[in-house]
Amino acid sequence: MPARRPFAGHPWLDLIGGTPLVRLRRVWPEDAPVAVYVKVEGFNPGGSVKDRPALYIVGDAVERGLLQGGRRILDATSGNTGIAYAMIGAALGLGVTVCMPSNASLERQRTLKAYGAEIILTDPLEGTEGARHAARQLAQEEPERYWLADQYSNAANVRAHVETTGPEIWEQTAGTVTHFVAGIGTSGTVMGVGQYLKARNPSIQVIGVEPLETLHGLEGLKRMDASEVPAIFDPLRLDGRMEIPTEEGYRMVHRLAREEGILAGGSGGAAVVAALRVASGLSRGVVVTVLPDSGSRYLSTAIWRDA
Repeated sequence: MPARRPFAGHPWLDLIGGTPLVRLRRVWPEDAPVAVYVKVEGFNPGGSVKDRPALYIVGDAVERGLLQGGRRILDATSGNTGIAYAMIGAALGLGVTVCMPSNASLERQRTLKAYGAEIILTDPLEGTEGARHAARQLAQEEPERYWLADQYSNAANVRAHVETTGPEIWEQTAGTVTHFVAGIGTSGTVMGVGQYLKARNPSIQVIGVEPLETLHGLEGLKRMDASEVPAIFDPLRLDGRMEIPTEEGYRMVHRLAREEGILAGGSGGAAVVAALRVASGLSRGVVVTVLPDSGSRYLSTAIWRDA
């Protein structure tokens, strides 16, 4: 029996998931024996793949009574998960506070404010690690006011993708997917989708994508060897890892927009670069990757500065 979806029956939150899977036609030849598909997560109501884990994380907290007494949802974010919390919080009447690096795109900061979230900006040089430290400190100082969601350690993050994203990809490819490629941030997507797909077919290969540089411009992605490793991340569940330079990710964002009509973010561009590398080494197969959000959240950033 399928697991019960959090807040089932809510007219807005029920729109989370069910995103399209689109075959690339020009950045990768449509008539090639290897098909490359992108899961376009910008179609979620909050605009990113992070709607999925945020829904499950908040649903679990409500079910366990962790948000009673007006406690606020608190977490560190590079932007998208915070926006997802803020959107869900607004729909449910729950307060949301997010800690995020001050160099997060202007679009992300304004979207958070539009949903009514409280934003605490942290040192950009410390990245999301600094934001995580700030969130933990705030939760320790005011435990009666804040509930720390901790997406990096919360099992509901992975479960969201086991129960939604993975099954969708399996059904949308009619079980023909041979390789799944996804960026590593919290790692929830690659861990959860990989777990589901391998349960259906153990021969499916799961590849994680990381930035090549320690200081990079691929928002939402992490180099695991230079970061506080998320508790939900298990490298043994991956069949491989690829490092993508920031500039290659940016160039692919431009190509996706101008050759496919798909506006993606930098992490999505990097994921497509990795997916095409995988596809180029195959004689046959179906490679699926994820575009975590829309490029409309990055129009003010370096991605488009000289494009």
